[in-house]
Amino acid sequence: MVVSKFLGFFMFMGGLLVFSMKRKHLLLMLLSLEFIVLSLYFLIFLYLSFLGNEYFFSMIFLTFSVCEGVLGLSILVSLIRTHGNDYFHSFNVLW
Repeated sequence: MVVSKFLGFFMFMGGLLVFSMKRKHLLLMLLSLEFIVLSLYFLIFLYLSFLGNEYFFSMIFLTFSVCEGVLGLSILVSLIRTHGNDYFHSFNVLW
């Protein structure tokens, strides 16, 4: 039990580390965000398994994480179509 909580926390911190280090490429940022969501899902699943196997909230969380992933991929496709690369500094919305 303690090992799985530590694994989930280690996954979350690893995802945050990759997110902060690879901030130039949008694709790597999206992949690290999906890894963070996967670690949060793992921790939520562990927490809900101790509450009497009520996994309904985990399905809602998966639905919202899939919607978040689709929105991120659509932004990535629009960025590549307009600018030709996935560098985050070329995506200037305020200019």
